[in-house]
Amino acid sequence: MSQMEELIPKYQGKFRSVLLFGPPGAGKGTLGRVLAHAGGHLHLSSGDVFRGLKPESPAGQLAHKYISKGHLLPDEVTMMIFGYYIEGLIATNQYDPARQLLLIDGLPRTLPQAAELEKIADVKSIIVLEINDFDALAKRIQRRALLEGRHDDLDLSVLRTRMRVYEEQTTKVLQHYPKEQIHRFRADQKPLEVLGAVLAKLAPMMA
Repeated sequence: MSQMEELIPKYQGKFRSVLLFGPPGAGKGTLGRVLAHAGGHLHLSSGDVFRGLKPESPAGQLAHKYISKGHLLPDEVTMMIFGYYIEGLIATNQYDPARQLLLIDGLPRTLPQAAELEKIADVKSIIVLEINDFDALAKRIQRRALLEGRHDDLDLSVLRTRMRVYEEQTTKVLQHYPKEQIHRFRADQKPLEVLGAVLAKLAPMMA
């Protein structure tokens, strides 16, 4: 055991988790933040984690290279960064896995990621937000991009690539999980309607 592990022991159990799936702009981030706030749990967006990397760092440069084109980061890099990030949250008392659910938004995106996630996460439920209108999604994303400074979200060709990648990979990933864990909701409803439907499903787990 290293000196660091003696000072800050790694959490030995698995993180009780809910996975949030949905195409870009479907509202996963908003839903995750509201659910986390309502139940005192932790919402973790893989996109926010990667965008939060220092641009000049090797990891930040690699992330920008892929994200700017609408592509996924290599699986090994994705899971390594994700794992280190969670350990940092635990070490700084921002996440208590014994008490809080982990609401994971944007991961896993591939079958290898799902297999790696199983080693550290106990997936309790999967929420899938569904919306098939690309134009409506594009307007949502570009409005968000202007508000939050996400310049990679302003390019329609990049958005189409992200949508295609999401659709191709998500179908495979969802087949990895038991059907009874998967709950689908229409994301083209009013936000409060979506939230109410999801809360009704997750309430017993989040209490």
